[in-house]
Amino acid sequence: MPTVLIIDDNPSVAIALDVLLSLYDIASLKAESPEQGLAMLAHTTVDLVIQDMNFTADTTSGTEGIALFEAIRGVYPDLPVILLTAWTHLDVAVNLIKAGAADYLAKPWNDERLIATVRNLLELGQANRSLQRKLQRELKQKITLEKNYDLCGLIWQDSATERVLGVACQVARSDLPVMITGPNGAGKEGIAKVIQANSSVRQGPFVVLNCGAIPAELIEAELFGAEAGAYTGAAKAREGKFEAADGGTLFLDEIGNLPLAGQMKLLRVLETGCFTRLGANKERQVKVRVISATNADLPSMIKAGQFREDLFYRLNVIQLQLPPLVERPDDILPLAMAFLAQGKSLSSEAQSALMTYAWPGNVRELKNVMQRASLLARSDCLDVQDLGLPKLSAVAAGAAEATGVGTQAFALREFREMSEPDKAAIDAALKQARGVVAQAAAQLGLSRQALYRRMERFGISR
Repeated sequence: MPTVLIIDDNPSVAIALDVLLSLYDIASLKAESPEQGLAMLAHTTVDLVIQDMNFTADTTSGTEGIALFEAIRGVYPDLPVILLTAWTHLDVAVNLIKAGAADYLAKPWNDERLIATVRNLLELGQANRSLQRKLQRELKQKITLEKNYDLCGLIWQDSATERVLGVACQVARSDLPVMITGPNGAGKEGIAKVIQANSSVRQGPFVVLNCGAIPAELIEAELFGAEAGAYTGAAKAREGKFEAADGGTLFLDEIGNLPLAGQMKLLRVLETGCFTRLGANKERQVKVRVISATNADLPSMIKAGQFREDLFYRLNVIQLQLPPLVERPDDILPLAMAFLAQGKSLSSEAQSALMTYAWPGNVRELKNVMQRASLLARSDCLDVQDLGLPKLSAVAAGAAEATGVGTQAFALREFREMSEPDKAAIDAALKQARGVVAQAAAQLGLSRQALYRRMERFGISR
């Protein structure tokens, strides 16, 4: 149950507030002086303070209340404080609101307004505390990962990336095959390197083969090697990727592009550890940890006869799904700063543009944008125009969001501004939330302050 501390020298005021709050399942504590109130705060957990502005008889200046408020803010800067007084001084009220007071109400107060304000502040405080706990947990997990594992210099801040990294580190010491799924340019190879760096074969080689970049007729030679004369142009014997990766890790990128003939031979190597070079009779044996990656829908390819089901289950013993960059928004700015040339910085407008762009090319596109902007910018502080991000109309952005297209570069911020809630929508949300602004704001997808501004603009009473 939330707790409110009432600091007022008038017992009847404290009792009236206590009764009112109890009707809404809000507990209250009572202090009759600033000194007593500060002492209670030092020893008791309180969610909100309602304080009087004058404590000495025949005093109306509010200086005592100002001093109390400043003392509370000095020690408890995040604790919401509602100021209550029978003597309203507009200039004092304005200055205190600017200084961080949650509200300034006159006696006798309006019960509905007072309760609505209290509930809004309590809900907001609860949400803030939940967010702080979440951030603390994420920071602790990040520190734990960085302390206990080799993360190969990977840069991240988003909890979605952290979850993938956590599982990657957890399964790294196993010899089981791992499949990393996700869109092109999302950073799948970086996750594979983390797995290798924390595996039992971390001292061995890390060999990469992009199955989509090799012609179908050469894929077998790339995987298993070839003897001299095995095919046109093979002037001398060459080892394949499996031999090169012996005692280490082989990363097969774009595994969905592997031809069916190559799939069959790959399956045998995974099952036995044995293979034969193209054009040879001698069988060779290796010990290789295989990590594969794809952006393809392999189950659909299996149904279409384009990918072997038995190979899929052999490769997909452990699956890690890396989300696109747009679904890891907290990674965007740290990555952007890392890709910037030394001595360069980003204006606040440029940072906002980076955060609102949809990044269809993911981390690879972000890297290219930042490197190009670093080279061409005329100032050390990059602005929006230096980034060269494409802009589309708000209508196109609205169409994209309506159809759920999340990987194209639509101007989402323009769309959100175009689709701001009107007066009717705000009235309906407030009615449904029974006047609790924080709840109505959440329903509308706005911050509490943003909803207050719109309420003022439309002349909607609190």
